Amino acid sequence: MKKKAIILIGFQKDYFNKDGILHGVVEESLNQLNVLDKTVNVIKSATEDDTMIISTPIIFSENYNELVNPVGILSTIKDVGAFKANEEGSKTIESITQFKNIIKIPGKQGLNAFINTNLEQVLRDNKIEEVVFAGCVCSICIDSTGRSAAEKGFAVTMISDCISSRTMFEHQFYMEEVFPLYAKVINATDFIEETTLITE
Repeated sequence: MKKKAIILIGFQKDYFNKDGILHGVVEESLNQLNVLDKTVNVIKSATEDDTMIISTPIIFSENYNELVNPVGILSTIKDVGAFKANEEGSKTIESITQFKNIIKIPGKQGLNAFINTNLEQVLRDNKIEEVVFAGCVCSICIDSTGRSAAEKGFAVTMISDCISSRTMFEHQFYMEEVFPLYAKVINATDFIEETTLITE
């Protein structure tokens, strides 16, 4: 059995709170997939079998000095003032912070959680072979980090209904046409059942 770690991306108030700056971007998929409740169930199950759980929030300085000529989503983040340090929107949501065993890895300031962080070193130090993803957004940070993990030699798993998207069309496309090219795709219920059977 591969030693695994669950990587949580973007579980922050600017995405998940109803008044979050970017909530409207992912609201449809969060609601239709019930992303948060299913992720909490996965975390509870993982906590019982001592699976490593890592959170990689994206946080920028007040003036977004880290972003030099940003384009696309990073430009949007800067323009709307999302994920700014010391602001409420950049904080991790309480549904996640209630779990005290989650390892928080700071430094993410782009799409790929391996860049500007010690995520890879933490995984290597703990002899992790498989990384399991949940969070926001499937076509952006999840895909970027997932591809990078695969290129680094990790087995990659995507928990389909624990991952948000900008639209449900996008979600279906990535789960059926993109992620299977380099990752295993599984829903939360099957992931929990599979993990429980392996550990029994």
